[in-house]
Amino acid sequence: MNQQKSSPIVATEPGFDSAIAAGYMSGFGNGFETEALAGALPLGRNSPQKCAFGLYAEQLSGSPFTAPRTTNERSWLYRIRPTVAHWNEFSKADIGLWRTAPAPEIDLPIAPLRWDPIPIPAEPLTFVEGVRTMTTAGDAGSAAGMGAHVYLITRSMQDEYFYNADGELLFVPQQGDLRLWTEFGVIDIEPGEIAVIPRGVKMRVELRDGPARGYICENYGGAFTLPERGPIGANCLANPRDFLTPVAAYEDRDAPSKMFVKWGGNLWVADIDHSPLDVVAWHGNYAPYKYDLRRYSPVGPILYDHADPSIFTVLTSPSEMPGTANIDFVLFSDRWLVAENTFRPPWYHMNVMSEFMGLVYGQYDAKTGGGFVPGGASLHNTMLPHGPDVDAFEKASSLELRPHKLEGTLAFMFETRFPQRVSKFAAEGGALQKDYGAYGHKLAKHFDPTQR
Repeated sequence: MNQQKSSPIVATEPGFDSAIAAGYMSGFGNGFETEALAGALPLGRNSPQKCAFGLYAEQLSGSPFTAPRTTNERSWLYRIRPTVAHWNEFSKADIGLWRTAPAPEIDLPIAPLRWDPIPIPAEPLTFVEGVRTMTTAGDAGSAAGMGAHVYLITRSMQDEYFYNADGELLFVPQQGDLRLWTEFGVIDIEPGEIAVIPRGVKMRVELRDGPARGYICENYGGAFTLPERGPIGANCLANPRDFLTPVAAYEDRDAPSKMFVKWGGNLWVADIDHSPLDVVAWHGNYAPYKYDLRRYSPVGPILYDHADPSIFTVLTSPSEMPGTANIDFVLFSDRWLVAENTFRPPWYHMNVMSEFMGLVYGQYDAKTGGGFVPGGASLHNTMLPHGPDVDAFEKASSLELRPHKLEGTLAFMFETRFPQRVSKFAAEGGALQKDYGAYGHKLAKHFDPTQR
């Protein structure tokens, strides 16, 4: 168990800046313990008759109580008020353009799809107001599938708090830094990093350096975990030591506030009179975390052929079928290409899984002809054909195969076993590239039965 006794971190005003950037504990899925006030964490027990400093003990469970030890997730929180005291009468709020599966809003003709970056608007939008759903898959009520979203944020949340009961949230920033003030502590992320906020964890999202845009995978199914390495062995891919969980930090602040809860595909809001980010100490293995994608250690073929993209899986949400993920989060980052007598970009294929892709920065090696740019997205759905564009194919088919390093690139994929349904906003919001599905028509016929 990792143990870190942190120096006190307490806020009385939102948006305060202190030396919390280094306030993290290292490791993936560890049993952590941390306190922002010395002596706040009970020793040797979870629920003493009286907690120190007049705190309340509350357990947050991310799995059923009887889940096997390897998948059992829970944390004990020692807070100024329990969550039931952060409660009030909720009313339905406008959820805007955030959708939850199943969401059969529109039927597009089957085809590969691609989008331009969605412009960041001038109007003030908090995180809750700025989510734009692109696709949904599965059924959130059955705890299976996902939603792929873009977020556009132009205003920090102030006296506004949120938690998602429908799934955990994987943030992938593309432009602008974010501060995620959670009840477990503070997470700062920038483009090139990700953060995962588990289901039910309260937070406030703040801007650090101007408007922000990025991607979100809303995971309705089993919590993200590290994939098995198989014959790769004990090292490479995403190493557990590089995942960072925040130390305890709390707000002791009484002020008129709003609590937003996403539950059952709807958004609910209630007035409260204090901050719910009041956890003074906590211990357990159910907590938010961040990871720097630039620390990912890729592996690949060192003689011939292009390996399956599964070797680039950072995190996976398992399903009940072994080897068939509810979601895989896959990364395409800087790496060396060395395979001989090999077409090095991804091959042409059709896949039973469906693939939502985004680009944080740089250029994706299978789409060199333009059109797939940072902030954009693409969808290659279940059993629909896709592969390199004509420029990528012609270049990769004729270049001299020397060792070559891809640099300055960061693309990713949300891959799921479920077909993904496109939202009405994604279909009609103006960013959809109308001619993308025909990119295969530019591939020339090279067949010549007289030559090998």
